[in-house]
Amino acid sequence: MTEIDESTPPYLRIVAELRRRVASGELGPGDRVPSTRQIVREWGVAMATASRALTVLRQENLVQAVPGVGMVVSGSPTAPPSRAGRAEARRSPAHGVTRDEVVRTAIGIADSEGLAGLSMRRIATELDVPTMSLYRQVRGKEHLLLLMADAAFAAHRLPGTFPPGWRAQLELLCRLQWSIYCRHPWLAQVVSLTRPLMAPNAVAHTECALRALAGCGLDPHTQLHLVTALANHVRGTAVNLQQGAEAEQDTGLTDDEWMVAQADALGRLLAAGEFPHLARLSRSAIDLNVDSLFEFGLQRLLDGVDQLIGS
Repeated sequence: MTEIDESTPPYLRIVAELRRRVASGELGPGDRVPSTRQIVREWGVAMATASRALTVLRQENLVQAVPGVGMVVSGSPTAPPSRAGRAEARRSPAHGVTRDEVVRTAIGIADSEGLAGLSMRRIATELDVPTMSLYRQVRGKEHLLLLMADAAFAAHRLPGTFPPGWRAQLELLCRLQWSIYCRHPWLAQVVSLTRPLMAPNAVAHTECALRALAGCGLDPHTQLHLVTALANHVRGTAVNLQQGAEAEQDTGLTDDEWMVAQADALGRLLAAGEFPHLARLSRSAIDLNVDSLFEFGLQRLLDGVDQLIGS
Protein backbone atom coordinates (compact mmCIF):
# COMPACT_ATOMS: atom_id res chain seq x y z
CA MET A 1 0.00 0.00 0.00
CA THR A 2 1.28 3.47 -0.90
CA GLU A 3 2.50 5.46 2.09
CA ILE A 4 0.38 8.54 2.66
CA ASP A 5 2.20 11.77 3.54
CA GLU A 6 2.08 15.46 2.67
CA SER A 7 3.48 14.75 -0.78
CA THR A 8 0.55 12.43 -1.62
CA PRO A 9 -1.94 13.97 -4.09
CA PRO A 10 -5.03 15.30 -2.28
CA TYR A 11 -7.44 12.89 -3.98
CA LEU A 12 -5.41 9.89 -2.76
CA ARG A 13 -5.41 11.25 0.79
CA ILE A 14 -9.19 11.49 0.62
CA VAL A 15 -9.39 7.95 -0.75
CA ALA A 16 -7.16 6.68 2.07
CA GLU A 17 -9.31 8.36 4.74
CA LEU A 18 -12.56 7.01 3.34
CA ARG A 19 -11.02 3.54 3.08
CA ARG A 20 -10.08 3.85 6.74
CA ARG A 21 -13.63 4.80 7.73
CA VAL A 22 -14.99 1.74 5.95
CA ALA A 23 -12.34 -0.60 7.34
CA SER A 24 -12.94 0.63 10.91
CA GLY A 25 -16.70 0.17 10.63
CA GLU A 26 -17.35 3.90 10.88
CA LEU A 27 -19.06 3.51 7.51
CA GLY A 28 -20.83 0.21 6.92
CA PRO A 29 -22.41 -1.40 3.86
CA GLY A 30 -25.28 0.75 2.58
CA ASP A 31 -24.11 3.87 4.47
CA ARG A 32 -23.80 7.04 2.43
CA VAL A 33 -20.27 8.22 1.86
CA PRO A 34 -19.56 11.96 1.71
CA SER A 35 -20.83 13.52 -1.50
CA THR A 36 -18.55 15.54 -3.75
CA ARG A 37 -19.91 18.72 -2.17
CA GLN A 38 -19.27 17.40 1.36
CA ILE A 39 -15.73 16.37 0.38
CA VAL A 40 -15.10 19.85 -1.00
CA ARG A 41 -16.29 21.32 2.30
CA GLU A 42 -14.41 18.88 4.58
CA TRP A 43 -11.08 18.76 2.75
CA GLY A 44 -11.07 22.15 1.07
CA VAL A 45 -10.40 20.72 -2.39
CA ALA A 46 -11.81 21.44 -5.84
CA MET A 47 -14.93 19.65 -7.09
CA ALA A 48 -12.82 17.80 -9.69
CA THR A 49 -10.57 16.43 -6.94
CA ALA A 50 -13.58 15.24 -4.93
CA SER A 51 -15.06 13.54 -8.00
CA ARG A 52 -11.73 11.86 -8.75
CA ALA A 53 -11.53 10.44 -5.23
CA LEU A 54 -15.02 8.93 -5.48
CA THR A 55 -14.19 7.54 -8.91
CA VAL A 56 -11.17 5.67 -7.48
CA LEU A 57 -13.31 4.21 -4.68
CA ARG A 58 -15.92 3.12 -7.19
CA GLN A 59 -13.29 1.46 -9.38
CA GLU A 60 -12.18 -0.46 -6.30
CA ASN A 61 -15.80 -1.62 -5.81
CA LEU A 62 -15.73 -0.02 -2.38
CA VAL A 63 -18.67 2.26 -3.14
CA GLN A 64 -21.55 2.27 -5.58
CA ALA A 65 -24.04 4.81 -6.83
CA VAL A 66 -27.67 4.33 -5.83
CA PRO A 67 -30.17 6.43 -7.85
CA GLY A 68 -31.97 8.95 -5.65
CA VAL A 69 -29.62 8.24 -2.72
CA GLY A 70 -26.08 8.95 -3.84
CA MET A 71 -22.83 7.08 -3.28
CA VAL A 72 -22.98 4.34 -0.62
CA VAL A 73 -20.60 1.73 0.75
CA SER A 74 -21.02 -1.42 -1.30
CA GLY A 75 -19.12 -3.82 0.94
CA SER A 76 -15.63 -4.73 2.10
CA PRO A 77 -12.69 -3.17 0.28
CA THR A 78 -11.29 -5.14 -2.60
CA ALA A 79 -7.97 -4.88 -4.30
CA PRO A 80 -8.00 -2.24 -7.03
CA PRO A 81 -8.28 -3.85 -10.46
CA SER A 82 -5.32 -3.44 -12.74
CA ARG A 83 -5.39 -0.90 -15.56
CA ALA A 84 -5.79 -3.77 -18.04
CA GLY A 85 -8.55 -5.29 -15.94
CA ARG A 86 -10.48 -2.04 -15.86
CA ALA A 87 -10.18 -1.68 -19.61
CA GLU A 88 -11.39 -5.25 -20.18
CA ALA A 89 -14.32 -4.72 -17.83
CA ARG A 90 -15.54 -1.75 -19.79
CA ARG A 91 -18.13 -2.13 -22.46
CA SER A 92 -16.95 -2.69 -25.95
CA PRO A 93 -16.77 0.66 -27.76
CA ALA A 94 -18.79 -0.97 -30.52
CA HIS A 95 -21.60 -1.58 -28.03
CA GLY A 96 -21.55 1.95 -26.68
CA VAL A 97 -24.44 3.56 -24.83
CA THR A 98 -27.67 5.13 -25.99
CA ARG A 99 -28.58 8.77 -25.62
CA ASP A 100 -31.37 7.80 -23.23
CA GLU A 101 -28.87 6.00 -20.98
CA VAL A 102 -26.61 9.04 -20.90
CA VAL A 103 -29.49 11.40 -20.10
CA ARG A 104 -31.03 9.12 -17.44
CA THR A 105 -27.67 8.69 -15.74
CA ALA A 106 -27.02 12.44 -15.81
CA ILE A 107 -30.44 13.16 -14.28
CA GLY A 108 -29.79 10.60 -11.54
CA ILE A 109 -26.50 12.28 -10.62
CA ALA A 110 -28.02 15.77 -10.68
CA ASP A 111 -31.02 14.65 -8.59
CA SER A 112 -28.79 13.25 -5.85
CA GLU A 113 -25.85 15.67 -5.93
CA GLY A 114 -26.89 18.74 -7.88
CA LEU A 115 -25.30 20.09 -11.05
CA ALA A 116 -21.98 20.58 -9.24
CA GLY A 117 -21.51 16.81 -9.16
CA LEU A 118 -22.29 16.39 -12.85
CA SER A 119 -19.56 15.98 -15.43
CA MET A 120 -19.01 13.93 -18.56
CA ARG A 121 -16.31 11.96 -16.75
CA ARG A 122 -18.66 11.19 -13.87
CA ILE A 123 -21.37 9.98 -16.26
CA ALA A 124 -18.84 7.79 -18.06
CA THR A 125 -17.77 6.29 -14.74
CA GLU A 126 -21.37 5.47 -13.84
CA LEU A 127 -21.93 3.83 -17.23
CA ASP A 128 -18.50 2.17 -17.21
CA VAL A 129 -17.54 3.49 -20.63
CA PRO A 130 -14.75 5.77 -21.91
CA THR A 131 -15.59 9.44 -21.49
CA MET A 132 -15.11 10.22 -25.16
CA SER A 133 -17.74 7.65 -26.12
CA LEU A 134 -20.42 9.93 -24.63
CA TYR A 135 -19.77 12.51 -27.32
CA ARG A 136 -21.30 10.18 -29.87
CA GLN A 137 -24.62 10.89 -28.16
CA VAL A 138 -24.28 14.46 -26.82
CA ARG A 139 -22.30 17.38 -28.18
CA GLY A 140 -21.24 18.66 -24.77
CA LYS A 141 -22.45 19.85 -21.37
CA GLU A 142 -24.83 22.50 -22.74
CA HIS A 143 -26.48 20.01 -25.10
CA LEU A 144 -26.71 17.48 -22.27
CA LEU A 145 -28.47 19.97 -19.97
CA LEU A 146 -30.99 20.70 -22.73
CA LEU A 147 -31.72 16.99 -23.12
CA MET A 148 -31.99 16.55 -19.35
CA ALA A 149 -34.47 19.42 -19.05
CA ASP A 150 -36.55 18.11 -21.94
CA ALA A 151 -36.62 14.65 -20.39
CA ALA A 152 -37.64 16.07 -17.00
CA PHE A 153 -40.61 17.88 -18.55
CA ALA A 154 -41.48 14.84 -20.70
CA ALA A 155 -41.68 12.60 -17.62
CA HIS A 156 -44.52 14.77 -16.27
CA ARG A 157 -46.74 14.91 -19.32
CA LEU A 158 -49.33 17.56 -19.89
CA PRO A 159 -52.90 16.30 -19.42
CA GLY A 160 -54.91 15.31 -22.45
CA THR A 161 -57.79 17.54 -21.39
CA PHE A 162 -57.83 20.75 -19.36
CA PRO A 163 -60.52 22.07 -17.01
CA PRO A 164 -62.71 24.87 -18.33
CA GLY A 165 -61.65 28.45 -17.72
CA TRP A 166 -58.35 30.25 -18.18
CA ARG A 167 -57.62 30.46 -14.45
CA ALA A 168 -58.03 26.73 -13.79
CA GLN A 169 -55.86 25.94 -16.80
CA LEU A 170 -53.04 28.30 -15.81
CA GLU A 171 -53.16 27.07 -12.21
CA LEU A 172 -52.91 23.46 -13.39
CA LEU A 173 -49.89 24.29 -15.56
CA CYS A 174 -48.10 26.15 -12.74
CA ARG A 175 -48.72 23.33 -10.26
CA LEU A 176 -47.39 20.80 -12.76
CA GLN A 177 -44.26 22.87 -13.27
CA TRP A 178 -43.81 23.17 -9.51
CA SER A 179 -44.00 19.39 -9.14
CA ILE A 180 -41.32 18.98 -11.83
CA TYR A 181 -38.99 21.41 -10.06
CA CYS A 182 -39.61 19.65 -6.73
CA ARG A 183 -38.65 16.32 -8.32
CA HIS A 184 -35.58 17.83 -10.01
CA PRO A 185 -34.34 20.83 -7.95
CA TRP A 186 -31.38 21.37 -10.31
CA LEU A 187 -33.78 22.18 -13.16
CA ALA A 188 -34.42 25.75 -11.94
CA GLN A 189 -30.74 26.52 -12.59
CA VAL A 190 -31.03 25.31 -16.18
CA VAL A 191 -34.23 27.11 -17.14
CA SER A 192 -33.68 30.71 -18.24
CA LEU A 193 -36.00 33.57 -19.20
CA THR A 194 -33.40 35.49 -21.20
CA ARG A 195 -32.27 32.38 -23.10
CA PRO A 196 -35.32 30.11 -23.18
CA LEU A 197 -34.79 26.36 -23.50
CA MET A 198 -35.38 25.10 -27.03
CA ALA A 199 -36.78 21.91 -25.54
CA PRO A 200 -40.05 20.71 -27.10
CA ASN A 201 -41.56 19.43 -23.86
CA ALA A 202 -40.79 22.69 -22.07
CA VAL A 203 -42.03 24.86 -24.94
CA ALA A 204 -45.30 22.89 -24.84
CA HIS A 205 -46.03 24.49 -21.44
CA THR A 206 -45.75 27.97 -22.94
CA GLU A 207 -48.04 26.98 -25.80
CA CYS A 208 -50.67 25.65 -23.38
CA ALA A 209 -50.51 28.80 -21.26
CA LEU A 210 -50.99 31.02 -24.31
CA ARG A 211 -53.90 28.84 -25.43
CA ALA A 212 -55.53 29.33 -22.02
CA LEU A 213 -55.44 33.10 -22.51
CA ALA A 214 -56.59 33.03 -26.13
CA GLY A 215 -59.96 34.73 -26.54
CA CYS A 216 -59.63 36.73 -23.31
CA GLY A 217 -59.22 40.00 -25.19
CA LEU A 218 -55.54 40.51 -24.31
CA ASP A 219 -53.00 41.76 -26.86
CA PRO A 220 -50.01 39.51 -27.72
CA HIS A 221 -47.57 41.67 -25.69
CA THR A 222 -49.67 41.29 -22.54
CA GLN A 223 -50.30 37.58 -23.10
CA LEU A 224 -46.61 36.74 -23.43
CA HIS A 225 -45.65 38.87 -20.42
CA LEU A 226 -48.32 37.23 -18.25
CA VAL A 227 -47.28 33.72 -19.26
CA THR A 228 -43.61 34.55 -18.65
CA ALA A 229 -44.33 36.19 -15.29
CA LEU A 230 -46.17 33.07 -14.11
CA ALA A 231 -43.38 30.77 -15.30
CA ASN A 232 -40.82 33.04 -13.64
CA HIS A 233 -42.69 32.90 -10.33
CA VAL A 234 -42.59 29.10 -10.34
CA ARG A 235 -38.97 28.89 -11.46
CA GLY A 236 -37.80 31.77 -9.22
CA THR A 237 -39.32 30.15 -6.14
CA ALA A 238 -37.94 26.76 -7.15
CA VAL A 239 -34.37 28.09 -7.17
CA ASN A 240 -34.52 27.84 -3.37
CA LEU A 241 -35.19 24.08 -3.54
CA GLN A 242 -31.65 23.21 -4.63
CA GLN A 243 -30.10 25.70 -2.23
CA GLY A 244 -32.11 24.20 0.61
CA ALA A 245 -31.17 20.65 -0.34
CA GLU A 246 -27.47 21.54 -0.50
CA ALA A 247 -27.60 23.38 2.82
CA GLU A 248 -29.33 20.43 4.49
CA GLN A 249 -26.75 18.04 3.06
CA ASP A 250 -23.86 20.22 4.25
CA THR A 251 -25.22 21.01 7.74
CA GLY A 252 -27.42 18.01 8.47
CA LEU A 253 -30.22 20.42 9.47
CA THR A 254 -33.61 20.85 7.83
CA ASP A 255 -34.84 24.40 7.22
CA ASP A 256 -37.03 24.21 10.35
CA GLU A 257 -34.16 22.86 12.46
CA TRP A 258 -31.88 25.60 11.14
CA MET A 259 -34.40 28.28 12.11
CA VAL A 260 -34.65 26.83 15.62
CA ALA A 261 -30.85 26.90 15.88
CA GLN A 262 -30.89 30.58 14.88
CA ALA A 263 -33.46 31.55 17.52
CA ASP A 264 -30.93 33.15 19.88
CA ALA A 265 -29.25 35.12 17.09
CA LEU A 266 -32.63 36.36 15.83
CA GLY A 267 -33.65 37.30 19.37
CA ARG A 268 -30.53 39.43 19.83
CA LEU A 269 -31.10 41.10 16.46
CA LEU A 270 -34.67 42.04 17.28
CA ALA A 271 -33.99 43.01 20.90
CA ALA A 272 -32.23 46.21 19.78
CA GLY A 273 -35.59 47.63 18.73
CA GLU A 274 -34.53 48.62 15.21
CA PHE A 275 -37.00 46.26 13.55
CA PRO A 276 -40.30 46.62 15.47
CA HIS A 277 -42.55 45.31 12.70
CA LEU A 278 -40.42 42.20 12.19
CA ALA A 279 -40.32 41.70 15.97
CA ARG A 280 -44.13 41.83 16.09
CA LEU A 281 -44.41 39.26 13.30
CA SER A 282 -41.87 36.99 14.94
CA ARG A 283 -44.22 36.55 17.88
CA SER A 284 -46.94 35.18 15.59
CA ALA A 285 -47.24 31.59 14.43
CA ILE A 286 -46.59 32.15 10.72
CA ASP A 287 -45.58 29.21 8.54
CA LEU A 288 -43.35 30.62 5.81
CA ASN A 289 -41.71 28.13 3.42
CA VAL A 290 -41.19 27.63 -0.31
CA ASP A 291 -44.53 25.84 -0.71
CA SER A 292 -46.47 28.63 1.00
CA LEU A 293 -44.60 31.25 -1.04
CA PHE A 294 -45.43 29.38 -4.24
CA GLU A 295 -49.12 29.15 -3.33
CA PHE A 296 -49.45 32.75 -2.17
CA GLY A 297 -47.62 34.21 -5.15
CA LEU A 298 -49.51 32.06 -7.65
CA GLN A 299 -52.92 33.16 -6.39
CA ARG A 300 -51.96 36.84 -6.30
CA LEU A 301 -50.61 36.68 -9.86
CA LEU A 302 -53.78 34.99 -11.06
CA ASP A 303 -55.82 37.67 -9.26
CA GLY A 304 -53.86 40.23 -11.26
CA VAL A 305 -54.61 38.43 -14.53
CA ASP A 306 -58.29 38.46 -13.55
CA GLN A 307 -58.14 42.22 -13.09
CA LEU A 308 -56.52 42.69 -16.51
CA ILE A 309 -59.07 40.53 -18.27
CA GLY A 310 -61.98 42.18 -16.44
CA SER A 311 -60.79 45.74 -17.01
